[in-house]
Amino acid sequence: MQEVTLYASPASLYSGKARSYLIKAGIPYREIFPRTRHFLEAVVPKAGTMTLPTIELADGTVVRDSTRIIEHFEAQEPRFATRSPRQSVVSLLFDVIGSEGLLRPAMHYRWSFPDVNEAFIRPHAEMMAPEGVDAGPLAEAGMKRMRSRGVALGVTPENLAGIESLYEGFLERLDAHFAEHGYLLGGKPSIGDFGLIAPLYAHLGRDPYPLRLMQTKAVHVFRWVERMNRPEPDVGEFRDGSREHLADDEVSETLVSVLRHVARDLVPETLEAADRINRWLDTKSPAAGTLISKDVGEMAEFEAAGMAIRSVAKPYRFFLLKRVQDAVDALDPPARGAVLDLLARCDLSDLLDARLDREIGWERNQEVWC
Repeated sequence: MQEVTLYASPASLYSGKARSYLIKAGIPYREIFPRTRHFLEAVVPKAGTMTLPTIELADGTVVRDSTRIIEHFEAQEPRFATRSPRQSVVSLLFDVIGSEGLLRPAMHYRWSFPDVNEAFIRPHAEMMAPEGVDAGPLAEAGMKRMRSRGVALGVTPENLAGIESLYEGFLERLDAHFAEHGYLLGGKPSIGDFGLIAPLYAHLGRDPYPLRLMQTKAVHVFRWVERMNRPEPDVGEFRDGSREHLADDEVSETLVSVLRHVARDLVPETLEAADRINRWLDTKSPAAGTLISKDVGEMAEFEAAGMAIRSVAKPYRFFLLKRVQDAVDALDPPARGAVLDLLARCDLSDLLDARLDREIGWERNQEVWC
């Protein structure tokens, strides 16, 4: 297998998703900061834009976006997918939760505690400066931009207590799950584990303030974060010794508890974001093949856990969610019924109706409107 060059950063949320996959899949790789002349002149033009992570293969192939990177390798050799209906849908759901649903606490815990975090974060921001460029001003501008991104996701003073309450409730429930299981679906990772590691490594399991929170309040989650960055299964504390997903399409009750908690803000935000983006699509009618920006300038306004939240409506959420919807739609009636029953128990049924009026395609390493 040809070696992979991973352009990434330890502080990058989505880099953690791709890196963990490469580690667990046993795919040889080398990691390079995206600041070299080769990256800027040879890789970025193929990637279409400068985002992390991006991979380059020995034959010059370039793949951008953590989800697309995983799909690239899973298409060649499926390693972590499960064909069991309920487990497959839950795995894809956790990819949505990790890649999109936990962005608000990730941004809060990184940027709302500068006295604790900034001395740790700043050197990482400076590392991103291209060769020959003064790192200081570039790092400061990048950090300012990311702080403002947090505000756009609803990290505002009036919501901080609610964001922390939701996150700590999530940690408590996830910790109870990982006290019994090495991974989300048993003794080996699933696609959902890689989605979840994105925020729970770089932001929430590495930055000083949230790291301390995780180590003191959710030690089993912290062990899972360690486990997801090691090539071996690293499940020695579990006496059953399983290295596989749970048998008989089982989804543990501990995981159901996590999903019911997540539904409190994931569902209202997703429904409102779909409505806002669909209104935008109806008004703007972008031509097929038009590149999709990170957001379309629309704000989802919704209530969750006693908070009034205003957050950017991001089409990428619906690219990930459509994989869940397609998986459910493809099931035969008995299997579909079992999945629908599970989603109802988790208060997540409404996600199946949160669909955009236009599909999202992929051309030249970028999302486009179909």
